[in-house]
Amino acid sequence: MRERAVSGHPDSTGRTPGATLPSVTEREGTTKESARAPHPPPCDAASPGDYRAAFHTAGLPMAVLNGDGLVLAANAALGELVGAAPGELIAADAADLTGLCADARLWAAYREVLGGRRDRLSCTRRLTRSDGGAVWAQVTVEPVAEPLPGAARRLLLAAEDISDRRDLLARVRHLQMHDPVTLLPNRTLFFERLTAALEAASYARSGTGRIGLCYLDLDGFKAVNDTLGHRVGDRLLTAVARRLTACAERAAGRGPGRAGHLVARLGGDEFAVLVADSTGTDQLAELAQSVLDALQRPFDLAGQRLSVSASIGVVERAAGGTTATGLMQAADTTLYWAKEDGKARWTLFDPERNAHRMTRQALSSTLRPAVDRGEFTLEYQPLVGLGDGRAQGVEALVRWRHPQFGVLAPNRFIALAEENGAIVELGRWVLTRACSQARAWQLAHPGDQPLFVSVNVAVRQVWDSDLVADVAAILAETGLPPRLLQLELTESAVMGSAGRPLQALQALSDMGVRIAIDDFGTGYSNLAYLSRLPVSVLKLDGSFVHGFRSQEHPNPADEMIVEALVALAHRLGLTVTAECVESAEQAERLRRIGCDTGQGWLYSRPVAPDRVAALLDAGRACG
Repeated sequence: MRERAVSGHPDSTGRTPGATLPSVTEREGTTKESARAPHPPPCDAASPGDYRAAFHTAGLPMAVLNGDGLVLAANAALGELVGAAPGELIAADAADLTGLCADARLWAAYREVLGGRRDRLSCTRRLTRSDGGAVWAQVTVEPVAEPLPGAARRLLLAAEDISDRRDLLARVRHLQMHDPVTLLPNRTLFFERLTAALEAASYARSGTGRIGLCYLDLDGFKAVNDTLGHRVGDRLLTAVARRLTACAERAAGRGPGRAGHLVARLGGDEFAVLVADSTGTDQLAELAQSVLDALQRPFDLAGQRLSVSASIGVVERAAGGTTATGLMQAADTTLYWAKEDGKARWTLFDPERNAHRMTRQALSSTLRPAVDRGEFTLEYQPLVGLGDGRAQGVEALVRWRHPQFGVLAPNRFIALAEENGAIVELGRWVLTRACSQARAWQLAHPGDQPLFVSVNVAVRQVWDSDLVADVAAILAETGLPPRLLQLELTESAVMGSAGRPLQALQALSDMGVRIAIDDFGTGYSNLAYLSRLPVSVLKLDGSFVHGFRSQEHPNPADEMIVEALVALAHRLGLTVTAECVESAEQAERLRRIGCDTGQGWLYSRPVAPDRVAALLDAGRACG
């Protein structure tokens, strides 16, 4: 032990005189006398007997060890701590007494202290008492400085009882790791247990080596809080926790020796049931269904009778290579699918569906930079007069030449662009490129009736940008006459137009730009709007044209609907374009009905601009 200063007056160097613990009486009864100083010690210096008295009466449990770790002397406090008389501890092995030999790492460090290769060891150990009880102690072992050269090596062991402190810390940790409403493990403890379960399943030789997770939340729980108050909401959460726990206990009890499933509240109305050593998806599916059945039974809460449902994401996989974060991401995704699929159900994680979601996310995050990198291009599909078979215009269709996924059609990314707002920048680029190309065709064929170009516009472009100003600027920049530009909006967007969208459509129409309703017949089909909107073209959805395919088995209803729509449109001064025309028979029947133009593979698939130029050079004949 390092030298400790005793009370006294500082010397000329500012240090206080000190003394060291004298040698302890040997077990054989021999005594080593301390070296005598040539001069008498100071009058206030402690004698060896004082140190022995302090050692034996100290409240801190202590023992003196020899170089082999055997007890040479023990004080009363140590005897009381371990439940034995101090004399009974003489010659006991301190490592056995304190449990240091039970931990390989601590045992190695302890041997280094005994051998003088390490200065000190301090650790927390569980000491077993002679009566079978146990206490927790902070154990410290360090050498005692000897006053005589060549004296045998001695060490001081101290064992401070920290049981009360450890109990307090355990209670504090329990409060920190458990939800105060349901008393279930909280998110922090859940992730701690999940990580431990993954490690155990990955490296253990026994068990299935698999792990399962049911991740759920209550459908419509917010309405309970909003209408009945948070007190009722908390009671409902507590009742749900009890039913989840009962389901988990029943499921875990079906297998011999199976450990209990961990039920946790992750926050809000989100819960999780962790299944370590799962036996496969059937086990998790059965557990998820039992949870759904249990939660569908009404709850009686202080006079309130409530019925709730839950959506559950189920993940089951091998533990090897799985991380806690990865498992929770998969569970969260699957829970979203359960909500998206209609709620009140469980959904199993599907790697293929997840890959599709990840692809969507990758596309969404790279849409805006792709516009700047020039990854988009336009193809054009002719709009052909059904009377003369000549191309009157073209529809511009955007393609994304993605460096990883290849050429993508609009249905792969337009909805994503509308969701994240990239449609504004992309739409402006499409409009500029299409108008510029239409102007180039017009200049290249000055003697021909010029082709108009039709461009799709999303309703978000109207709300999130000044579409009227953009169109005016692009027409002025490219020199394309407004009459040669047609803007297509979906029926659902146009039919619900009011306020700013309607004003924008009217301003564009006043400018001379043609407005077309795309996919007409699939949305609201509120015909009263047609007389009030500045629309000049109806594009019939291809589903109507499909009924024209077979002459032997025609669909009379489709033909009657198309005939009525064409007649109505003509009475309102509108022209009609039929989409998805694939055969000459369809084209002829549409012509007889009175449809004005057709668009589809019969005439041409979407082609590059130079192919359209070749079509113009050939006299516009299509089909």
